[in-house]
Amino acid sequence: MKEKMKIILDKFHRYNTENMAYLTFGLTADITYDALVVTPSYTPFKLELDTCSKVTTLKETTGIASYIIEKDKMKIAWVTVGTSARNLIDYLSLCAELSFKKMIFVGSAGALNDKFELGDICTPTYCIAGVYANTYLKNSLSDFIPFEKVVPDKNFIDQVINNVKFDIKKAAVFCTDSLVLEYCHLDEIKEFGTDLIEMETSSFYLISDLFEIPSIALLVVSDNSATGVPLVGRSEAQEKKYYDCRTTILSQLILEISNLSLN
Repeated sequence: MKEKMKIILDKFHRYNTENMAYLTFGLTADITYDALVVTPSYTPFKLELDTCSKVTTLKETTGIASYIIEKDKMKIAWVTVGTSARNLIDYLSLCAELSFKKMIFVGSAGALNDKFELGDICTPTYCIAGVYANTYLKNSLSDFIPFEKVVPDKNFIDQVINNVKFDIKKAAVFCTDSLVLEYCHLDEIKEFGTDLIEMETSSFYLISDLFEIPSIALLVVSDNSATGVPLVGRSEAQEKKYYDCRTTILSQLILEISNLSLN
């Protein structure tokens, strides 16, 4: 990890105890996991990974949960951290105490144009940070950059896209602090040239850079404001399409990526 991440942990441990990843998630630092999956709300059971692998529940509390997924010789750590950039930064920072080979963010996103359909699996080419929590990763809070552009390391992302069985679409992403209020600002948000909207991926890629761990974000399209597919109130057919993509394609991608040999 980068020196800055070490400083973040040292400062946190100065006022708190050690082994926070274990106390919070039940994950131990003496295991090197094939992958760490971090997600705002999904669980392995919601993606039906328990039908094709062994899933062990470590902790389930209000807002957060953790699991171990085992398949063949793979061992995957999974943390569900709740929505928002702030939750992502706080809980993922604790996972810097752990050892893992790669990191996968799994979430959903709304589409902002008609290029993307319900159930498409996407990964960000860049993220526009319409959130404030990222400022706490800077050296000073006064270094805040409104709508900062966060670009992930594309090497691992391209390796994933070129080696998995399912199609992953590239998309520009806007990260919002509010789901309800984003609709009042859609015209402004679209002016950034973004295709999708969600809450956490800019923070995920900033943390993954500090971790120096190969990382990819996977987003399943859950709604589309441009074509009238709602987030709340989808039809029965729309619900089935979203459910099928989530439980077949998304779950298999997680296993494939976790098993992928690094170049």
